[in-house]
Amino acid sequence: MKIKTTNHCKCFCAGSGTGVSPVSCCRSQTRTHRRDACATIFAKIYRSLFLAAAAGLLFNSNVRAADNPALMEPMKSVYDHYLKIQTDLASDSLKGVADEANAIAKAVQGDSMKMLPTVVGAEAESLAKASDLKSARAAFKPLSDSLIKYLADHHAKNSYVEVYCPMAKASWLQADKNINNPYLGKEMPGCGEIKN
Repeated sequence: MKIKTTNHCKCFCAGSGTGVSPVSCCRSQTRTHRRDACATIFAKIYRSLFLAAAAGLLFNSNVRAADNPALMEPMKSVYDHYLKIQTDLASDSLKGVADEANAIAKAVQGDSMKMLPTVVGAEAESLAKASDLKSARAAFKPLSDSLIKYLADHHAKNSYVEVYCPMAKASWLQADKNINNPYLGKEMPGCGEIKN
C-alpha cells in the first residue's frame, strides 16, 4: 500500500520541533504516531506557559514583599493584623480592632528573637483598650509611626505603601495605593498622599 504525500502536512507535527517531518508524518501508517506527536507538542506548549507564568510570579511585587526579611514572621503577622485595623478604622468601625491589636501585642511578646521593638507591643495594647473611634485613631498614630520606622530601618520600602494625611497630621501603612484614610474614615476616605 502506497500513501500519497502532499506538500503540506495537516497534523500538528509539521514544524513543531518534535523531530517529525511533515512527509514522514503523513507517510505514517498509524494514527497513534500522529496522536502521540501532537500530545508531545501540547505538553511542550503547556510546560512553556506554566514556566512563563511561574517566572512572572517571581517578579510580582507582592511576592517580593513576602520574601523581604523585614516581613518575615513575626513582622508579617503584625503587619497583617495592622492592615486589618487600618481597614476597620477607615470604615469607621471598631469591630475587630481590639482583637487585631491584641494579636499584635501577643506577636511582639512571643518574639523570641526580639526582632520587633517592645514599644510596638505597648502601643498595640493601648489601641486594644480604646473604647471609641476617636481614642482608637489616636492610639493608631504611634503604632503606625513605629511600624513605618521599623520597615524603613530594615529597607523594606517596596514591601508597603506609606500614606500621609495632612488633615490628621499622621501617617499610616496600607496594602495598596488606593488611599483609604483610617483617621478620617468615611468622612474623607481619599484624603492623603502616598509617600513611597
